[in-house]
Amino acid sequence: MATKSAKPDDIEDSSAPLIEHLKELRTRLIWSVLAFVVAMIVCYFVWNPIFDFLTQPICHSLEKRGQTCGLILLKLQEGFFVAMRIAFFGGFVLAFPVVGYQMWRFVAPGLYRSEKNALLPFLIASPVMFIMGAAFAYYVILPWAFDFFLGFQQGPLALPDDATTAATAASGVAAAASGPAKAPWAGIVFQGSVEEYLALTTKFILAFGLSFQLPVALTLMGKAGLVSSEGLASVRRYAVIVILILAAMVTPPDVISQVVLFSVIYGLYEISIFLVRRIEKKRELKEQQDG
Repeated sequence: MATKSAKPDDIEDSSAPLIEHLKELRTRLIWSVLAFVVAMIVCYFVWNPIFDFLTQPICHSLEKRGQTCGLILLKLQEGFFVAMRIAFFGGFVLAFPVVGYQMWRFVAPGLYRSEKNALLPFLIASPVMFIMGAAFAYYVILPWAFDFFLGFQQGPLALPDDATTAATAASGVAAAASGPAKAPWAGIVFQGSVEEYLALTTKFILAFGLSFQLPVALTLMGKAGLVSSEGLASVRRYAVIVILILAAMVTPPDVISQVVLFSVIYGLYEISIFLVRRIEKKRELKEQQDG
C-alpha cells in the first residue's frame, strides 16, 4: 500500500533535539512573563483612569437613583491593594495577545502549512472572543446585576429624587397629623468597599471573557478530530454539572450570578456542538469529492 509522504517544503526543519525544544519553550515563557510584568507596571501608573472605567456601571446605577457614586476604604492599606489588583487585571488583558503569539511561535515550526492555515483563524478568534465576553459582562451583565442588587435598598437616601420628595412630603403630613416626625422606614443604603467591588467586577469580566473561549477551543479540537459533535452531545449531562461547578467557583456566592454565568456558558457549549457538526459535514463533503 502506498504511503503519502510530505514534501520537503511542507514542514519546517524541526529536527532539533529535546533540549533545543525546552530552550525554545523557556524563551517563549520568558517573553510572556516579561510582557505581563511590563503591562502590569504600565497599568499601575495609570490605575486611576482604569478605576474610573471599571466603576462606570455602579456609578450609572447609583445616579439613576439620585445617589452619589462613592466607594469606601475599609482598611488603611486597601488603596494600595486596589491599585495592585487593577495592575494585575490590566496586565493580564494587555499581555493576553502577546502570550498567544508566543504560544503560536512555539508550536508553528512543527506544523504543516495546511495546519498553520487552519490554526491561524482560531488564534485570531481567541482574543476577539475574549473581548466580546468581557464587553458582554461590562455593558450588559454588570449594569443589570447592579440595578437588581441596588433595588434592595430602602429609605429616603436610597430613593430617586422625585420619590424622596414624595416620601418627605408624606412623612411631613403624617407628622403634622400625629405629632413628632418619625422616619417612615429603616434606611438600607449601599456603601461598598472599593476592593470588594473591584473583586466582583474583575471576576465577572474575566469569567465571561474566558468563557467565550469555549467555542474556539472545542471547534479547534473538533477540527483536529479530538472531539465529535456526537461525543459532545452525549456528555451534555456531565457538561451541565461541570459548568455549574465552574459558575459557582468563579462568581460571588449568590444564585443570580451563578445562574447567569451558567446560562451563558451552556449556550456557548451548544454553539460549540453546532460548529463542530458543521466542520464534520464539510469534512465529509470534501472526502466524498476526493473519492
